[in-house]
Amino acid sequence: MSITLSRLYDDYAAATLVVRELESVGIPTSEISIVASNAENWYSSKGTMSSSSKHDRDRDDADDRAEGAATGAGIGATVGGIAGLLAALGISVAGGILGALTEAGVSEQDAQVYAEGLRRGGTLITVRVPEGDQKRVEAILDRSAVNIREREMTYRKSGWSSFDPDAPPYTADQVRKERDLHRRNAA
Repeated sequence: MSITLSRLYDDYAAATLVVRELESVGIPTSEISIVASNAENWYSSKGTMSSSSKHDRDRDDADDRAEGAATGAGIGATVGGIAGLLAALGISVAGGILGALTEAGVSEQDAQVYAEGLRRGGTLITVRVPEGDQKRVEAILDRSAVNIREREMTYRKSGWSSFDPDAPPYTADQVRKERDLHRRNAA
């Protein structure tokens, strides 16, 4: 039996390192999904990626990040083969991420925090693995992941109560300020 694990990261670069490590230990790319804010323009408005490597996990000759970013309200997705988990992203991350995560077994409370984290510039990795690999994969995912309980408390202290699908994604400046806040809180 397979389980689905999700973790939030403060930025796309940290999350892509985790994806590479997951792949290096034998997790098939078809079982890994990454969803990210585009506030820092890893996907440009001209349809190009700021990274030189192409991400084409569905082998359709289109960069998956471009496909997701073009449709997702400032959010881009590289979607592996997790059947239907993030399919709702074609509409927009605001309308689809909560339902996709809860359908995959993420609690409503955690899904709310993950969605808000994406809106504020974060990156979400979701991976499906056999139950026997859970502890090994969680160790990889947890190394640089956001502590979701602490992040939720920080959001609530600022007046946040739940993810608002109508709220716009953070700008690059807002993302930088948000990350600075979390760095100070961690110190």
